Amino acid sequence: MAKSLLDHAYDYVSQSKEQVSFKDLWAYVCKEAGLDEAAALKKVSSFYTNLMLDGRFVTLGENMWDLRSRHTFDKVHIDMKDVYSDVESDDDEDVEEEDEEEKEYNKAFKEEKEEDSEDEEESEERKEEDEE
Repeated sequence: MAKSLLDHAYDYVSQSKEQVSFKDLWAYVCKEAGLDEAAALKKVSSFYTNLMLDGRFVTLGENMWDLRSRHTFDKVHIDMKDVYSDVESDDDEDVEEEDEEEKEYNKAFKEEKEEDSEDEEESEERKEEDEE
């Protein structure tokens, strides 16, 4: 039975003493799996996604990878509070922008309504003058 691309990646990273770049990792995997350039181009995105989801690997930033077992929890753990707080702040800004846009939109209608009521008052005054 042939090895999966992730198993080839695991072999390479576990043999390496240090973290490895994705470029080097992918080159090794392609060579071991016998992928030609066209097949490699088709598979690279799904491989990257699977690598991200595989619990054996960890990204260390700058597209460098290593085995999760070599790193302490506090160095590789992503605190979800930080992730969600960034999202919430973006939402708060969106809400503020929407409120601002709504005020500007309503302001235009309010001004138009005031102009219409002034026109109506002038029209009524003219009618009264004409009737006299």
